[in-house]
Amino acid sequence: MSKSSPFRRSPRPAFLLLAIALAVGLGLLLAFLTEWPLFVIWILSASVITFLAYGYDKAQAQSGGWRIPEAVLHGLALAGGFLGGWLGRAFFHHKTRKPVFTLVLILSTLLYLGLAVLIWKSL
Repeated sequence: MSKSSPFRRSPRPAFLLLAIALAVGLGLLLAFLTEWPLFVIWILSASVITFLAYGYDKAQAQSGGWRIPEAVLHGLALAGGFLGGWLGRAFFHHKTRKPVFTLVLILSTLLYLGLAVLIWKSL
């Protein structure tokens, strides 16, 4: 196979673009259907997509299929999907033995709690 073969390419960009598109789509839908604050909509949208990504990755791990790269799962948590990451770990029992996932989720949680406090204080 040549280096330009699609079978040798990293799936990271495809999974990342799909996750972003789904989160933005869900966010727009929630913004249209609700009057929730945009911060809440973003956290909820990113968390739903992150939760689904954890579930998909767990299913792929069990069946031997194409996995979501760990960097994408970390990126989703850091982009606001920390709640979905925590729930995905608990519900699917996925990535529970990898300390880096715990660290990323803790950092992401602290980051977004800090942002929530700043937003609340500015109201």
